Amino acid sequence: MAGVTALYRHPIKGCGFEAVTETDLVAGETMPWDRVWAVAHDAAKVAPGGRDWAACVNFSRGARTASLMAIRAETDAAAGRITLTHPDRPAIRVDPDDPADAEALVAWLAPLHDPARVQPAFVARAGRGMTDSAFPSIAILSEASLAALGDRLGRRLERERFRGNVWLDGLAPFEEFDLVGREIRVGGATLAVRERITRCVATTVNPATGVSDADTLAALQAGWGHKDFGVYAEVVAGGPVAVGDPASL
Repeated sequence: MAGVTALYRHPIKGCGFEAVTETDLVAGETMPWDRVWAVAHDAAKVAPGGRDWAACVNFSRGARTASLMAIRAETDAAAGRITLTHPDRPAIRVDPDDPADAEALVAWLAPLHDPARVQPAFVARAGRGMTDSAFPSIAILSEASLAALGDRLGRRLERERFRGNVWLDGLAPFEEFDLVGREIRVGGATLAVRERITRCVATTVNPATGVSDADTLAALQAGWGHKDFGVYAEVVAGGPVAVGDPASL
């Protein structure tokens, strides 16, 4: 059916992407180190110290602050620390669970935000990965769909615009939508595909610059009559997954 071409995680929701070559998926959980933390803004309807999942509108993210899309992350899993880089900011290395580091992270993010809009306020951590879906999900995306969308826009589009976890080749453009309601085997893990992913303006932003430069939403609507790209899946049987692994029904 297909094969794994890339794997990504996003340790701090909306604040950095990180490519990896392998991971170990666990039933009922997000990808390890994916969206472990999020940065709540000053209008968020979540309380500091809360452990419940909350919707994405409560957090700093690329849909509201385009410059965040240019953050890159590097995880030191042994130390529990994340290094963030951005073309307009000095690098910072933090343990988001450490109160002093959390304050430093908020201060580091502040200059990337429009002062007329909501501002980063505090670091939040739920009892599960804070995906945009109401269940712990793995975002599965298709290289063929990315190429088709890029062709419609007349340019190459970067994977990182779409904040996926698992990228697959070997599918026809948007064939991944046909997987909804079915189970797929990816490497050593089994995932149940639950729903399509409807996209926001964050995908219009270039991940190298943090500047909006491609109207992905208009292109999706004009070309295919929707604004969906990729699917959310739930891990039903855990196992290792690596770049180059096969994927099949």
